Amino acid sequence: MGGVSKKKKSKKALSKIFHISTWKLILVLILLIFLGATFLRFDHIKMSELREAVLAADEKEDNEKILASLNELRNFTLKHIIFNILEENGRRSVIFGTGPFYLENLYIHDAKEAIAKQQAEIEEKGITDQNPNGNIFAKVAKICDDRARTYGWPYYDRRYLDCYTNELAKYPSSASLTTELEAVLPNTENYRYDIASPIWYPCLSGAVILIAAILAFWIVCRIIFWVISTIALFILNH
Repeated sequence: MGGVSKKKKSKKALSKIFHISTWKLILVLILLIFLGATFLRFDHIKMSELREAVLAADEKEDNEKILASLNELRNFTLKHIIFNILEENGRRSVIFGTGPFYLENLYIHDAKEAIAKQQAEIEEKGITDQNPNGNIFAKVAKICDDRARTYGWPYYDRRYLDCYTNELAKYPSSASLTTELEAVLPNTENYRYDIASPIWYPCLSGAVILIAAILAFWIVCRIIFWVISTIALFILNH
């Protein structure tokens, strides 16, 4: 008897759910869309905070902190829906993920070490002593240092590195040195990150979005059924 009573109650509850007015379902859908958008916003804010933590660690040139912050950002992004709007060259596009960001200070630090190492190796071979232009590295450094002070470039900014290689290339006897220097400079792509997030994931925002999608599909089906029924009754009565 108890089992039969429970089944009747379940069927009655389901019947009430399926007979809810469409306008009430639409109100529920609006609420779910608002909640989903709110949760997506929270996830985006959290991702932005984690990304800023990576950039802050980069400014301090703390390699351990950079690695730890990157791992935390990556783990969060891969387990949440990160809806983002990317603006490039005046055009906006929708992406899922962090969007591109760069570890500029880490690159500058590594580039500085590469240049210093290359210069030391070249000077050790006595190449600069044999050069008719004298110590071309010192001359190039002075030119680029002056430009950096004039234009406000941070020391070993990417523009400084470009200035260094361009000025060095002006000396005919240094063509091979310029090629060697460019070869030892780190690849900028190794310092660029763009972590993608899944389009859907079973997190809080994902669950709300899924329920909203199912409800929207149900509402559309009910509207289609109502339209078809209304047209059929009109035809039958005329």
